[in-house]
Amino acid sequence: MPKRKLGRKTGPRRALLRSQVTALLKEEKITTTEAKARDIRREAEKMITLAKKGDLHSRRQAHSYIMEEDVVSKLFGKVGPRMEVREGGYTRMTRIGHRRGDGAPLVVLELVV
Repeated sequence: MPKRKLGRKTGPRRALLRSQVTALLKEEKITTTEAKARDIRREAEKMITLAKKGDLHSRRQAHSYIMEEDVVSKLFGKVGPRMEVREGGYTRMTRIGHRRGDGAPLVVLELVV
């Protein structure tokens, strides 16, 4: 599946995804466009899989992607163990309508409890 460019060059696109994944793991629920949510979901699921492993190497890999240290602690301390029994599908996307300004489809992206 080809990556979406989201109307940005590589650096700003990576920064956007990193900050949105950080926000998702911190707040456990974000509202964004459907296209962004699909890419955010892919990266967030990778981070949760790292947290399930729980070793030092996985923690360092997560630190290199997630922008806040306390979010990494939360990921490895609470979210990872909570998802231990799941084989995947750690997030849920729920459509909530269209954005008023440009009609872009909006979704709520949240972690499954």
